[in-house]
Amino acid sequence: MNERQALQRKASLAAAVLMVLSLLTGILVSAAMTGKVNADAHATLASHLNALLGSLWVMAVTVTIPWLRFSIVGCRRLIVLTVVANVSNWLVTALKAFWHVSGVDFTGEARNDTIFGLLTALVVLPSLAAAVGWIYGLLGAPASA
Repeated sequence: MNERQALQRKASLAAAVLMVLSLLTGILVSAAMTGKVNADAHATLASHLNALLGSLWVMAVTVTIPWLRFSIVGCRRLIVLTVVANVSNWLVTALKAFWHVSGVDFTGEARNDTIFGLLTALVVLPSLAAAVGWIYGLLGAPASA
């Protein structure tokens, strides 16, 4: 197994773990919707979907590793950035469900502002960087193994 294949295997594992987190969060969704836990049902559903779609994004990047122009180090950085952004999206959105805040802008309320800061720093900016990096990596000739 070469380095790219080993990276693909690790990234595939990360995608699988994120999928399991999504499915487990689905249980939380039903508990929130029935009032068994004090969490916002819409935010728990968003967290569930964030992990589900995030696992698919990680897997999509994983599949394209052989086509990227990056060295193995660049491929690893892209995978780490994608995994961090998507795991953070799941986790911060789950936290926001229990705090009952939107976290979409600074409001002066500590919990809301914390969520907004975390989403910006750990989800929005890394996601944009990963998406742009992925496009850039796919534009050139693939790097040799």
